[in-house]
Amino acid sequence: MKTKFSVVAVGGTFDEFHKGHRALLMKAFEVGDRILIGLCSDDFVKKLRKPHKVAPYEERLGELKSFLSGRGVLSRAEIMALHDPYGVTLSSGCVEAIVVSRETEPRANEINEKRGAKGLPPLRVVVIEMVPAENHVSISTTRIRRGKIDREGRLLKTRKPED
Repeated sequence: MKTKFSVVAVGGTFDEFHKGHRALLMKAFEVGDRILIGLCSDDFVKKLRKPHKVAPYEERLGELKSFLSGRGVLSRAEIMALHDPYGVTLSSGCVEAIVVSRETEPRANEINEKRGAKGLPPLRVVVIEMVPAENHVSISTTRIRRGKIDREGRLLKTRKPED
């Protein structure tokens, strides 16, 4: 597999910006020169019907930019609002590869099916495994929002009811 692509796409809600999000993004910067990051718009988030509240777009954007800046890669990124699951991936010539988690790999396959129907070549799909929490269950925003784990995947102590 080609280790370096000119342009790579990655997308997500990036709510409760956690260790799994960081791993996904750093993989994109590892395999790509320029990274197009699709950040779900507030309207698109509503359509996703997440099982928890989601921070506003501007808050998620700020956290994302802060992380990228701290890693020294912000200049290689272009962040754009995602209004649907596909962003620029169905356009000709702007992306060579897409980086996804194992959980979102089916979406990458769907993107390639849609590209094929339009006569476009498939994107190379780079899949990272889900990042496990302390208890070996994948880190997810839902688990963080439910107070089960923190953003690093550490289990949070839940209070036992008094007898």
